[in-house]
Formats: sequence, structure tokens, C-alpha cells
Amino acid sequence: MTTNQASTVSDSSPPIHSETDSDAGVSTGTSGPVGGGILRRPYLWATIGSCALVFLSAFESLAVTTIMPLVSRELDGAALYALAFAGPLATGVIGMVAAGNWSDRRGPALPLYTSVVLFVAGLLIAGTSTTMGALVAGRLVQGLGGGAITVALYVLVARVYPPVLHAKIFAAFAAAWVIPSLVGPVAAGVVTEVFSWHWVFLGVVFLVVPALAMIVPVLRGINHEPAAETVRWDLGRLGWAVLAAVAVLALNLSSQISVDGLAVAGPIVSIAAVVIAVLAVRPLLPPGTLSSRRGLPSVIMARGLVSAAFFGAEVYLPYLLIERYAFSPAFAGLALTFAALAWAAASAIQGRLGDRLGHRKAVWIGTALVTGAIAVVLVTAALMLPAAVAIAAWVFAGGGMGLMYPRLSVMTLALSTKDTEGFNSSALSIADSLGGALALAATGLVFAAFATPTGSFAGVFAFAAVLAVVALLVAPRVGSGVPEGPA
Repeated sequence: MTTNQASTVSDSSPPIHSETDSDAGVSTGTSGPVGGGILRRPYLWATIGSCALVFLSAFESLAVTTIMPLVSRELDGAALYALAFAGPLATGVIGMVAAGNWSDRRGPALPLYTSVVLFVAGLLIAGTSTTMGALVAGRLVQGLGGGAITVALYVLVARVYPPVLHAKIFAAFAAAWVIPSLVGPVAAGVVTEVFSWHWVFLGVVFLVVPALAMIVPVLRGINHEPAAETVRWDLGRLGWAVLAAVAVLALNLSSQISVDGLAVAGPIVSIAAVVIAVLAVRPLLPPGTLSSRRGLPSVIMARGLVSAAFFGAEVYLPYLLIERYAFSPAFAGLALTFAALAWAAASAIQGRLGDRLGHRKAVWIGTALVTGAIAVVLVTAALMLPAAVAIAAWVFAGGGMGLMYPRLSVMTLALSTKDTEGFNSSALSIADSLGGALALAATGLVFAAFATPTGSFAGVFAFAAVLAVVALLVAPRVGSGVPEGPA
């Protein structure tokens, strides 16, 4: 996760499966008059409620990865499989930008209420859907609300908790992401087998409402006066976010587009969507990011590339285990759980090593582990090797992510000035989300391009491996540079 101070915090949000900077060994800040107080009476319910919302958002993200192969089979939705994952990431970027701007203007209360309503509405639509199209629509709404929830919560932290407690509450948010990584996939598989996949969505609704209720008293106590007159609606930034999200959705659907039998219609739409997405994302990132300029731009680019490679492959790993190896959803979910454990362990190890492990070396080693793991999964899918080979490899992929993710967050803040912390942290989150969304859109096209399941899975993992190799080439460029920000 990325963190910011005061109003700039509202422009950031944590990526799926990310860690806070506290994972990198940042002090928990226990000195001061409030001591270890995030569970003290003034903050107790706000802490529990906020962490519960983060937990439920993380659980839903991970749970869907486990159950989607069965959902796709039941609803005959293989063509929309990737969109069910890429769509929420794309609309989440809109939610991040909108909630951040709104929170800067009016405080976090209304943005948080609205985002929770959208999140619940998306869960209800997805949980009651009988077609894959309806489920994807629910996921889009869910992503819009989920992206906004975390931003509003970060503003809540800035407005409610004293600075000495910020590191502690962000560490609690990190824990709220790690725990679902351990139990979410297996729990979702069990719920699906015992009841129905519908309850993986609907069951969360009954938990989100009490979580929000715990925060309501604190929200009422926040000053709702407008911010300074200089804080206005940034419609340009919001417009670019919307355009990028639309381009991602168009890329997902391009394989199904035909115009009077014109065979090239789909490829034309695909190319146009990629070009538009690249043009739209440029104003949301520091200059030089897309060309991997040394320093901060390469930090942002490396994060986007490795997220695209890792999550583009991870979404299809349970699918592979269920379809080709006849695993149950709960058993397939264990692969994600093992990777999550490795992620948490590697994150803790790099935090303890501190300066003894340089940032650039940590990023390079982590990227190399992810690249090697994806290559092993690719070989497993192509040659139908034992499933244990792919599962073991994915443990190393999780370890690689845990090693590099916190360091990229630390480097982003280290290469930022006080005036650009918000923009750069937001850019890191946007690179995460859009990188993953574009990769999932592309893997969906790759998966549909092959006539056999073996070819489809091998193609997807090959594409993810190419992204990982590019990230490996960018990794050495992250270790130098000076603080910078938007042009």
C-alpha cells in the first residue's frame, strides 16, 4: 500500500495483494502521548470498522479468483472470464481519482458512504446474476466502489488519527490484506462447494454494513467544511481515468467484435484500445514512465509491469488446476494461499534486512523470482507436468512479490518531494491497477486465440512471462534518480 499525509493521501490507494510501507521496516511510531493507541477508546471502533472494510475488499478480490473457473463454466462465460477481473481494476482507477478529489473538497464522509453503497450494489448484482454479462456488470460496479473505499479510508486516517499513529493504522491495513490471502481462497472454495458461489458475493454484504456502522460516529465528528478554494474538481484527471478504463473494457471485448463479417474489426479495435489506454494513462504518471527513464519513472514502470505479469498469470492458475487437473475449488485455492504466505514471509524478511539489502537488488531479485516462477508454470501447462510443480513455483512468485513490492513503495516516497508525494503515490497505484487490467485484457484475447485448452493456458503464461522479462530489464534502472513529480 502507499501512504500520504494530509490532503494528498486522498489520491492514493493500495494495489490488489499489496503491502504498506511498514513492511519495509518503517517505525511504528509508538513514541508520543498517544503511545500504542489505535485500539484506545477514541479510535477503537474506527480502527475495527476501517480494517474490516479493507479485509472484506481484499477477501472478495481473492475469493473471486478461486471461484471464477466454476462460475465461468456454469454461466458459459469463458469469453468474459478475463473481463471479470480486468473490469474491476479499470473502474477502480476511476473510483480512486473521484474519491480522492471529492474527499479533498468535502472530507471523507460522503465519498465513503457512496463507495460502500456502490460496493454493496456490485456484490448484490454479481451474487444474484444468472448470466456472465450480469456478473461482469456487478463486478464493474463493485470495482468502482472498492477503488474509492480505500482512498476514503486513507483520508479518514489523515483526519482522525494523529500522525504518531499513522504507521500503526497503515500496518493494521496491511494485516487486513494479508489475512484474506491466507484464508480467502480456501474459504471461498468451501462456501462454493457447500452452498453456492453466489454466497461468496452475497455473504459479504451482511458484513460490510456492520463494518461501516462502526465508522459512522467518527465520520459525524469530522469537520465537513469545504477545503481551500484552490481544491476544485479535477475533471481533466478524472476524464483521463475514465478514458483509460473504457479503453481497457474495449480491449477485453475486442475479440467478440465483428462488423458485417469484417475479420480485421476485432484487431483494429484492440490496437485502438491499447493506443488510447497508453495516451490516457500518460497524464496520470510521472513524465518518462512509459519510456522507463532512470529513477522514479522506472520505479513506477517496474511496478506496473510486474503487477501485470504476476496477476495476469495468477488469475489463470486456479483455472488451470480446476480444468486440467480436476482440482476442487478449495484445493486449487491452496496454491494462492501458499503464495500469500511466501509473500508475507518475504516482506517481513526484507523489512528486517533493511539497508543491508539495497533497494535495487531487492527489486531485481524479486522480479527474477517472479519471472522464473511464471516460466515454470508455463512449462507445466505446456507439457502437462504434475500440478505440484506449478504450485511450488508459485510459492517463489509470491516470495518475489513480497521482496520487491514494499521496496518500490519506499522508493516512490524517497524519490518524491513534499509537493509530489500524493501524485507519485497515486501513480504507483494506478500503474498497479491499469497494468493488471491491461494484462488481463490481453490474456483474455490470448486464451481465446487457441483452439485447445493446453494451447490456451500455455499462451497465457507465455504472455505473462514476456511481461516479466520486460520488468526484469527495467528493474536495474530503479536505483538512481532525484526527487521529482508531475511536469
